[in-house]
Amino acid sequence: MCIYDRLHVLWFPSLYSGVGLALCERLLTEDSQLRLCLACRNMQRAQAARSALLTSHNNANIDLLHLDVGSVESVLAAAQEVKARYNRIDFLYLNAGIMPNPQIDFKAFFKGLFSKNVINMFATAEGLLSQQDRLNSDGLQEVFATNLFGHFLLIRELEPLLCGTGDTSRVVWSSSSNARRSAFNIDDMQHSSGTEPYSSSKYAVDLLSLALNRHKNNQGLFSSVICPGLVMTNLTYGILPSFFWTLIMPIMWLIRIFTNTFTLTPYNGAEAQHWLFLQKPESLDPRAKYHSLTSGLGKNYVESRQMDIDDEMSDVLYSNIIELEQEVRSKVSKANTAKYGNRER
Repeated sequence: MCIYDRLHVLWFPSLYSGVGLALCERLLTEDSQLRLCLACRNMQRAQAARSALLTSHNNANIDLLHLDVGSVESVLAAAQEVKARYNRIDFLYLNAGIMPNPQIDFKAFFKGLFSKNVINMFATAEGLLSQQDRLNSDGLQEVFATNLFGHFLLIRELEPLLCGTGDTSRVVWSSSSNARRSAFNIDDMQHSSGTEPYSSSKYAVDLLSLALNRHKNNQGLFSSVICPGLVMTNLTYGILPSFFWTLIMPIMWLIRIFTNTFTLTPYNGAEAQHWLFLQKPESLDPRAKYHSLTSGLGKNYVESRQMDIDDEMSDVLYSNIIELEQEVRSKVSKANTAKYGNRER
């Protein structure tokens, strides 16, 4: 196996033709010498994404890695693979996310569609969406595990490649305008008792990013949060029946003239992630969320907006997740002992 001195970008996509792929295209256009690693659950689609990138960047250095961030076993195995391949990571883009079984309140939708609140309704989905979550094979709530905990566990595993004197590394989380304090309960961080696990998990992302900066900046690791805006991806299309999107798309393009949050295309949605790639981490605000925006005339730009978060809740969440991490590791250790111990007998 080849061991490379450093990996410039480690990308965790949830959608192989969405914002993540558009970001990789933009990064390679910015610097063709980058070494990218696409960490994906579906390796067939990952290979297709790699082939698409190589079509326009023939000499690009693009590696693949199998990873399902919703599985503790997969995260730990992938982390070992990364540490065996590389000595350093410059950027982690954490794009993976799920919104299972979205249910929409159509009465509220139609009421909002013809009201002055229509822009905010599309931007935040406040009062519109609920989801049905479930436990995964690790005994964790699936949305929490995929959107937050799996990423955090991976960061912890890769700290030897991320933290070090003389160098800085960057973690960039994909959050959402749907991340709301009202959906999050610090006493139920996995949102096992609620109906908005997606919003809860994204608000937890905002809190955790702040905590990571407080705990890891002195070790050279910096964390940022972005919002891609309203982008038409598979995740978005999954909220409503396809024919319904066909009906309302003309309205959305019309609304776009009056708002900057309707980025709509993956290329536009990747604006904030691409912009962060060019910034010095020390100059960034750890309490800001960086939004991809598109003007009515189609111009892309980035705007920082203060997140509705506080230090105390951020610290409590960080401590709770560290405690959960220890519990999960203990379970894995016991399972491995039982599995391999029995073989030795």
